[in-house]
Amino acid sequence: MLPHSFRNALLLAAAMLLASSSVIHAEEGMWTFDNPPLKELAAKYNFHPTQAWLDHLRLSSVRLNDGGSGSFVSPDGLLLTNHHVARGQLQKNSTAERDYLSTGFYAATPAEEMKSPDLEVNVLVGMQDVTARVQGAAKGIADEARALKDRDAEIAAIEKESKDKTGLRSDVVSLYHGGEYWLYQYKAYTDVRLVFAPEQQAAFFGGDPDNFTYPRYDLDMALFRVYENGKPLHTDNYLKWSAKGAQPGELIFISGNPGSTSRADTVAQLMVERDVVEPAIIEYLKRRIAAAQQFAAQGPEQARLVGSTIFSLQNGLKVYVGRSEALADKAIMAKKEADEADFRKKVAANPEWQKECGGAWDTIARVEEQIKPQIKGQFFRRTDSQLFGIALQIVQYVAEVKRPDGDRLPGYHDAQLESLRFRLLSPAKIYPATEKLYMTTALDLAQEKLGKDDAYVQAIVQGDGVDQAVNSLVDGTKLADAAARNALLEGGETAVAASTDPMIEAARRVDPIVREMNRHLRDTISSVLTPAEEKLGKASFLVYGKDVYPDATFTPRLSYGTVKGYPYNGTIAPPFTTFYGLYDRAASFSNKPPFDLTPKEAAGLGKLDLSTPLDFVSTGDIIGGNSGSPVVNREGELVGLIFDGNIESLAGDFVYDGEKNRAVAVHSAGMIEGLRKLYDAGALADELKGKK
Repeated sequence: MLPHSFRNALLLAAAMLLASSSVIHAEEGMWTFDNPPLKELAAKYNFHPTQAWLDHLRLSSVRLNDGGSGSFVSPDGLLLTNHHVARGQLQKNSTAERDYLSTGFYAATPAEEMKSPDLEVNVLVGMQDVTARVQGAAKGIADEARALKDRDAEIAAIEKESKDKTGLRSDVVSLYHGGEYWLYQYKAYTDVRLVFAPEQQAAFFGGDPDNFTYPRYDLDMALFRVYENGKPLHTDNYLKWSAKGAQPGELIFISGNPGSTSRADTVAQLMVERDVVEPAIIEYLKRRIAAAQQFAAQGPEQARLVGSTIFSLQNGLKVYVGRSEALADKAIMAKKEADEADFRKKVAANPEWQKECGGAWDTIARVEEQIKPQIKGQFFRRTDSQLFGIALQIVQYVAEVKRPDGDRLPGYHDAQLESLRFRLLSPAKIYPATEKLYMTTALDLAQEKLGKDDAYVQAIVQGDGVDQAVNSLVDGTKLADAAARNALLEGGETAVAASTDPMIEAARRVDPIVREMNRHLRDTISSVLTPAEEKLGKASFLVYGKDVYPDATFTPRLSYGTVKGYPYNGTIAPPFTTFYGLYDRAASFSNKPPFDLTPKEAAGLGKLDLSTPLDFVSTGDIIGGNSGSPVVNREGELVGLIFDGNIESLAGDFVYDGEKNRAVAVHSAGMIEGLRKLYDAGALADELKGKK
């Protein structure tokens, strides 16, 4: 399953940024909608999408802010995404008595549609280039820390002006690592109700062994409905359903929100990633997986509580092992070195370019050396506790909102507060048992890596053992109650300062440490990297023009490709799989987990047209965050639903290999066949096909 948010969650992300660009190969690229690959599409496919075609696809596509993509598929707000994207909301609505991940869910009537506790859906409705304004804010300022502060203040001002004027969620996005800055304006929806999800086993048939592989046999789909003012959203921008679906050799397009890539990173940055960052992440993931699996072994309820966590962590581990192997691949690194050398040579050939931009690579390399010894402290200072995270956000929120908008910590600017409060006041249940598990595991690892006297660790445990401290914090806090959180937010600094809630008290102790960490990164690392990165972004435009695409930023992008198999294991992977293959693979493993059929699938053997395509692959360029992206044909009809990449695509964070990189999708015909004949959801299938 495609991950999105893991890398972005690292405290170190700001230090692990960009650099050069290289020649773009056919079908490579996650293109912004302001700069689609029109020349490539015309030259290779004789396809000329109109602006109306592009706008309709963008306005029909959505971003789900707990990670993933989706699309409107009916005029009544029906939204299609992956089961694994919807998984978090399913988990939050589940109980020991009713586990929707195990049983699936179907609302046969509107009254049965299930409210999601904290899902925000965004549609990109406006884009504006604000590069001159952002870069101009720091122009002529010699002090690097001051320049970065003024640049950030200008970004906050742009976002606030837009939010105040339009009411839209307003985000300034850095593209080409500071070569361009764009204001993205989103229509945000927070009344999102679940309509359908299959059983976890049907969506994730083959489990972790089959994850990031192909051929696949997964019905990884889910359907929500977006409401506005208490009624289903009416929209003219939705994707019409293709009953035929994707065909071998057909040109397809993928519209989604790829999370992050590192294709433009300098070689110096990639080496730090390879030697320091990846090993730390892999060790961390393995430790958390082992702890969660040990907890799950205690009983079915414990297994239910950590099932989604194990799912996510195992997915992340497979991703980061793949990334690590890619960075250890001599051929890949040789390509990155050659690309960078060619870029530097082109810049050096022009004296003006060299004077303005040529020193950026050396600056970034110097900063990367500064970063190395700091990574361990930055990465392992964590609690993995939802309750502690909430406490720290409350402590920071009440302080930050009293400061001038431009001087605030990231995440607390005026334009961001509405979404932040929505998340902070989620009514979703928080379980003490898992809070203790996650917090204990994180603090034990922090002590091991940083020492028991580390200031961050001691601010939390205060001389006690980790187990004793965690039990006291979790058992004593009232923050699992959304009303208690709201009271603190409304009470402001006075209420937070007077609070005796142990989580709030711990957060007050940790807050100055976190602020100092952020200040240090901003003033000594980001302040130097940002202008260096902007110079390389400018150099990229000077050398290559806009015939290149920016690294992914969890913002709307357009990819394209063809439905096509690929060579693997000494043979050829087919362009699509069928329901025949599902039953064969289950039988080949004696129907034993994780290759077992659900009761509905077993009962459906005689009902299904087994020749119906189930999953397929294309050469479309994707990465984590693309999960749930619609796949459309030339007519803009939905022919599939992205849910994964193949194992060969794990190097895609750094390079694209059109010969073997494949995006894996559920076929539109397979989704309709499953809805009608496995789940008796004919009315839903009719709505998708426009027959409602």
